[in-house]
Amino acid sequence: MAASEQSTKPVSRVRGWAKGIVDIVSIVLVVMAAKTAIAEPFYVPSGSMEPTLQIGDELLATKYPYGYSTASLPGFVTLPNSERLFAAMPKRGDVVVFRWPGDRSQVWVKRVIGLPGDRIALRDGRVIINGTPVGLTPDGSGHAESEDGSNTTAARYIETLPDGRKHVMFKLTPAEPLDNMAEVTVPPGHLFVMGDNRDNSADSRVPLRDGGVGMLPVNDLVGRVDAVVGSWDLGMKHQPIWTWPSGLRLARFFTAVH
Repeated sequence: MAASEQSTKPVSRVRGWAKGIVDIVSIVLVVMAAKTAIAEPFYVPSGSMEPTLQIGDELLATKYPYGYSTASLPGFVTLPNSERLFAAMPKRGDVVVFRWPGDRSQVWVKRVIGLPGDRIALRDGRVIINGTPVGLTPDGSGHAESEDGSNTTAARYIETLPDGRKHVMFKLTPAEPLDNMAEVTVPPGHLFVMGDNRDNSADSRVPLRDGGVGMLPVNDLVGRVDAVVGSWDLGMKHQPIWTWPSGLRLARFFTAVH
C-alpha cells in the first residue's frame, strides 16, 4: 500500500505542474487577446501633444472603434501591414495611436485633422480645411515641457474643426517653417495628423523620409485615445528616489482626452 502511494505522488506532482503551466498560458492568452481586441496602455515620452497629453502620461487606446489589423496586435508584436477587419474611419479631432510607417515597432500619437479627400493647407500657423480656415481663439498661455524637464512659455489657442469639435493647442513661437504649407489632398485610405504642440511635432506636415509621418495609412491605426489612466512627472527621476511619489500627477489620473 505504501509503495502504491509513493508511485502516485510523482504523477500527481507532474499533473500539478502541467495544470499550473496551462493556467499561466491561459492568463497570458487572455491578456494578449484583451490588449489586441479591447484596449492597450501606452506611455507618452515626448511633448508633441501638449497640452492635451503631457510627458509621462499613461494613456489608454481603445482598439475596436476603427477595426483591426496587424497594427492592433500588442506593441511588442511587429508584423507587416494588413487590411482592416470591421474597419471604420476616425472622426476629425480624434486623438489616435498608430504604428509609425517609418518603423512599425514604434507607436506614435497625434490628432486627426484631415480625412480622405480633404484638402489641407496651412497659412501663418492656421489650418485650412477644404478652403476654409479653422476657428482659432487665443486662450492665454501655458507651459510646454521638454524631454529634459525644462519648461517654455507657449501661447495657448482653442482650435475648432469644421464639425464643431474643439481642442486646445500650443504655439511656441509666432513664426516657424511648418506654419505654412501648400494645399495637399489626403489620398484614399490615409489621414492627415498633427500634434497639438504645433512647433514641436513631426507629423503629416513633415514627409516620412524626413522623420515625420507624411500621409498616415489608415491600416497603421492602433486605436483611439479616450483617457489618461496615470501620469508621473519625469523630471522627478533626477531627484532622490524617496521623493518620486510626489511626482504623481493625481489630478490627471482617469481623465478623459478631448
